[in-house]
Amino acid sequence: MRVRREKRPLTSACLEPSSRRVEKPWGWEIVWAEAGAYTGKLIHVRAGLRLSLQYHDQKIETQCLVSGKALLVAEDVDGILHEILMERGLGYTIQPFQLHRFVAIEEFFFDDAATTETGTTVRVEDDYRRDDETEEMRTLPNRGWLEP
Repeated sequence: MRVRREKRPLTSACLEPSSRRVEKPWGWEIVWAEAGAYTGKLIHVRAGLRLSLQYHDQKIETQCLVSGKALLVAEDVDGILHEILMERGLGYTIQPFQLHRFVAIEEFFFDDAATTETGTTVRVEDDYRRDDETEEMRTLPNRGWLEP
């Protein structure tokens, strides 16, 4: 079907779906959107595990719990960490330099919509002894993390 329109001609189009899986020590990510200005992920965290206590020096991200039970530990403007029981279907936004981590009370899945992954993810605490994540590390398989 061809649609008539009176606007600027389309210069590119992608009609093929895509995704890539990134293994993590606490679960995995499916990166389902990498579109220049934004990135979209489906993230799975195994029960009882947690992501690093971290902050991003550039990235803004919003998470939405899809299933399971999770805590978001997030810093307020006074530097105080709060434990927030996430609710399904609500968005939780993390700003640059805001400390945060996710804790799996039970296995959970969440969608993550974020600005393009640039800059550094600084890991303040990490159960898996990983270094800070740099742009260079993001080009490596599983972002430089290798299973022991």
